[in-house]
Parts: sequence; C-alpha cells; structure tokens
Amino acid sequence: MRPFYRIFGLLSLAAAAVSCGSSGGGDDYRFDLAGSKKGYTAVTAETVYGDGSAYGYDLGTVQNGSDGFFFSVDLPEGSYVVTTVTGSPDTATDVTIKSESRRIMAANVTTAPGGYAETVFAVNVRNRVISEGDSVRINPREIGKLIWDDKLTLEFSGDNPSVREIRIRRDDSLPTVFIAGNSTVVDEGSEPWTGWGQVFPLFTTPEVVVANYAESGQAANTFVSSRRFDKLMTKMKPGDWLIIEFGHNDQKQQGEGKGAYESFTHDLKYLADGFRDAGGNVVFVTPVQRRHFDADGVLMHTHGDHPDAMRKLAAEEGLPLIDLTEMTTRLYEAWGPQKSIRAFVHYPAGTFPGQESDLEDNTHFNPYGGYQIAKCVVQGIVEQDLPLKQYIRADFEGFDPSRPDAPEDYRIPATPFSSMNKPLGN
Repeated sequence: MRPFYRIFGLLSLAAAAVSCGSSGGGDDYRFDLAGSKKGYTAVTAETVYGDGSAYGYDLGTVQNGSDGFFFSVDLPEGSYVVTTVTGSPDTATDVTIKSESRRIMAANVTTAPGGYAETVFAVNVRNRVISEGDSVRINPREIGKLIWDDKLTLEFSGDNPSVREIRIRRDDSLPTVFIAGNSTVVDEGSEPWTGWGQVFPLFTTPEVVVANYAESGQAANTFVSSRRFDKLMTKMKPGDWLIIEFGHNDQKQQGEGKGAYESFTHDLKYLADGFRDAGGNVVFVTPVQRRHFDADGVLMHTHGDHPDAMRKLAAEEGLPLIDLTEMTTRLYEAWGPQKSIRAFVHYPAGTFPGQESDLEDNTHFNPYGGYQIAKCVVQGIVEQDLPLKQYIRADFEGFDPSRPDAPEDYRIPATPFSSMNKPLGN
C-alpha cells in the first residue's frame, strides 16, 4: 500500500506551500525546517522545544540528514490536519511519520534526489481535563506518555528522513473515530509493544481523525470508572464513530452478577447507548485471540462466552460487529504455532537496551503483529460496507487473514524507545 502523499519536483515546491487557511479553532502553524520562507517560522538546529519555546526539536533529537528526530508544538486539544513536505535537493529520502505515542500516520514516503513529497494526515491531540476539577484517572504507566498533554509530537524516521516543511491547521469539524479498548488496542509508547489502534490511522484518509482512548488493563466497566468514557463524550459530536473492543480483562472479573451475559453485556450496552443517544455510530469488535495452541497445534479459544455475548448484543441492538475473534483465529492458524511467534512480543535477552531476560508474551503484538490485526479491522469495515468505509484509503488492497503478509515485508522503522515492562492485563 502506497503512502498517502503527492510527489512533485523542485520547481513546484514553492507552489505547494500555499496558505493553509483556518478552520474549527482558527489555529494555523507553518514551520520551515530548511531555511527562511516568507510566512513561515524558521527552524534551526538550535530550535529546541521546552525551556520557554513552544515548538522545536524534542526528546534530545535534531534533524541531521541521517537519524530520525522528533518535533513538538504546544497545541490546545483538538483535531489537526498536518501537511509535511519531505525530500532533499541532493539525495534520495525515505520517511516514515508517527505522531504522539507511535501512531503510524504515513510509511515509507520516498523521493528521488531533487524530488519532494507532500503528505497529509489528521491527528487528534487531547489532555486529561473533563471539566474544572475533574480529569481522566490515568494509570501510573501513562504518566509521561505523549497522549495526555497539550502538545503535538511528530516522529520522523527512515533512510535519510529529510523534512523541509510542517504545516498544521486545526479542524474540529473532522469526523472522529474514537476507539475504546485494552492493551491489544492501545497506543503503546515504547517498542516492541504495539496495539492495533495505533496502526489504524495508517489506513485512513485525512478527512477523518482517529482518537484512540484504549488503555492497557481496561475492561468495559473500568473504561467508565476511570472517566475515559466521560472524557470521550465531551469531545464527540453527532456523526462520529466509536469502535469498541473489550473482553480480555472483562472475562477475569468474578463474583455475583459478573459474567459475559450479565455485567459484560450491561457494560457494553451502557457504552453503546450513551454514544448512540448523542448521535454517534457504534461498531463492536470481538476480542482478538490469544496465541494459545494445544499439543496438537490447534488454537485454543480463551475468551469463554465473551465473544458470543458481544455478537448477541450486537444482533439485539442492530449494531455492526467485526468478528475479530474469528478473523484472528484464521490468522493464527494460517501462521501455526511456530510462525505465529513472529507477530508477538517474543525476543531473546539482549535484543533491546537493558533487556536482561527473554520476552515471551502470547497476548501482546509486536509492530508486525499490530499491523496485521489493524488490517483485519480495516477489512471488516470494508467487507460489511459500513459508512466508515468512505474514510479508508482507496489504495487499501484488502486483506485475507488466511493469507497474512510476510514479516520481512514489514519495514516501518522502530521508534528509539523500548520498554521491558509488560502491559497491564493478559
């Protein structure tokens, strides 16, 4: 799948740098990372974010023509259309763009020497505030992540990630796709952990923005009690979408009234009713399978009745449902017990800095695995002909879980942060 960008020659570069205008909140920002262009803010190697500067190179990096770098801008929460111009007058470039906590916005944007590419995508920026004196109750592991602050952080990586311009325009009129889920969905800030929700924006057009509210360890009821749903509801508008995937952690809840057809069904209905009553559209997604094979190499179903409870409620409420449980069953069985390891966080000691022991996790995906699961979700949207399909990029070629992509074909550069701490939940 080709990145969402436009190639143009050196002489066309000035014409591409037209005024972005303003929409939604009127915020409009233009940064020139290559020189001093009229109407743009010049950025040099000394332009560092923080210490009184509301924009600049961040996290100890700077653009040097070979290594990746981060660029941050203080912004109020909202939705933003970002346009980047990448390329070099002298060398070929290959740039992958991520936002916030490793959301993949564009992959492998290539240019020949003297050529330039304009890439457009939409990013959601948010903070924890719900109302005066009230805020989202985040987990300790979320402190310091790039998803609960009043700034936009962009990561540029690849083979010679040369960036000339960054233009940012606020547009809160964009339809929003909210995602509610757990650690299999979350925007993970560190390698090699990857939720499918942070890969999903790679497949959407700039006419929609993805707001991934999923978090490690969450269940449908704790998504409410941690005030994530309340926060989400302060930002939704009629016509927006909410994709809901729970089940991994819900199935562990024990006690009176707990269970797939009791508390889990009640909690899902609460989320769906609240969003629909406000004029939104809801899509259920059954939980992804765990990588559990028996001695004969047959995949074991570990979610009990929770996928069926979700299917039952969707049918009763007339809600669309993407059966990710069934799709990932086909996906894992196509891989088999051994090859499926390549999609999960299985790495020998010493693979990452400070990794003293082996990582062996059969629930959480690595980047390649998260990419394959995201393609399953996108395929589900397309197969069911949901109205949301209009925001899936036209160059999405479809995906058959029974015929997964080869791991060696996945070549999105890694973010230079890693963590050996397992996500909450399993």
